[in-house]
Amino acid sequence: MRTLLRAIVTVACVAAALGVLFVPLPGAFNLSTSIVTVMPIARSSTAVFDYVTTLAHWPAWHPSSLSVTGAIDHPLDLGERTTEEFRVAGRRGHVVWTVVERRRPEKWTIDGMIEGRPAGTVSYALTSDADGTQFERTFTYRSPTLWFALLNAVLLRAKIQAESDEAVERLKRVLEQP
Repeated sequence: MRTLLRAIVTVACVAAALGVLFVPLPGAFNLSTSIVTVMPIARSSTAVFDYVTTLAHWPAWHPSSLSVTGAIDHPLDLGERTTEEFRVAGRRGHVVWTVVERRRPEKWTIDGMIEGRPAGTVSYALTSDADGTQFERTFTYRSPTLWFALLNAVLLRAKIQAESDEAVERLKRVLEQP
């Protein structure tokens, strides 16, 4: 009987501990991750800005962008929205992006929502230089649970960084083609 009681208590403790992993983290524990990729591109900042903010182009250079619908045929302006089907670190889904900042040709920022929950922010910062443009892409996202934070630290962050690096390298190749 005593062994059974110990087993029940042990199982209950493990279940409680695992349950804690999936409880939403309060705002005070804002565990956020920023994925930053910087690349020189031998094109004017206006040309780069107009290309990357016209979302019809995303699937051509970003491997995580499977398709984009909505306002996609022009550089998106403040308040405009679009929906993207994505595959990030092996996870597929749909995100609704809203432009929250636009200063052509220096800065463009979008906030994403997945099923009504914040999904992250993508920001493009462009700086003109003698050789063209210094392009910086930043993707910032929050860990909603302790489990996600642990998974992010062990696996996701590196995969997302690699995908972002590949995307910006592809962008450079596309924009520098003759």
